[in-house]
Amino acid sequence: MSESNKIGTYKFVAEPFHVDFNGRLTMGVLGNHLLNCAGFHASDRGFGIATLNEDNYTWVLSRLAIELDEMPYQYEDFSVQTWVENVYRLFTDRNFAVINKDGKKIGYARSVWAMINLNTRKPADLLTLHGGSIVDYVCDEPCPIEKPSRIKVTSDQPLATLTAKYSDIDINGHVNSIRYIEHILDLFPIELYKTKRIRRFEMAYVAESYFGDELSFFCDEVNDNEFHVEVKKNSSEVVCRSKVVFE
Repeated sequence: MSESNKIGTYKFVAEPFHVDFNGRLTMGVLGNHLLNCAGFHASDRGFGIATLNEDNYTWVLSRLAIELDEMPYQYEDFSVQTWVENVYRLFTDRNFAVINKDGKKIGYARSVWAMINLNTRKPADLLTLHGGSIVDYVCDEPCPIEKPSRIKVTSDQPLATLTAKYSDIDINGHVNSIRYIEHILDLFPIELYKTKRIRRFEMAYVAESYFGDELSFFCDEVNDNEFHVEVKKNSSEVVCRSKVVFE
């Protein structure tokens, strides 16, 4: 299989209801597009959610890192490319490129996924699924951004708390991975978004949370432009961690 056939390309438009007050696509919507592209690409190759669900398996996002030179603006046509970089026994690395209407790559993303058994919630062995054929889609397309880093938060005083509600819950019955992104970015004052933009954004997902859970957000300001955030549920268990770098 040629390298080009291993890459999926999907087209989008930055709709007016997908942009912020600056007229740029929001990070939450971009995250949704990336996850959709991962789903399209996997489905086209026989590893989609619907197929996996028949055997009681599903994909779970573990880590996500996005780095952007710019964000698509309102009504702009853009596309997202995605490909599999590595397959290990319990995890797979999937990368993305964001391409503007002129064909210029304006950003990249890296993600790490696990496949879990829906009954046991334990990871599946990717190298035995479908006879290990998932490795046939590994592609050496470059992705010139750093891999997701280890994020540590020391603050013990929550910056904000909220209760997980209806709009937070996805089809799997837990808080949607993109909703954490939106809640985390809501921690920062709008004045910051008027003068700076997000250069790099990372998420590390640790545990699931559910309707009615109280989510507490802890934040360390590492320097003027970098913040580390930790989300806990019900004052104890860590749900996810994030790094936000502005410029």
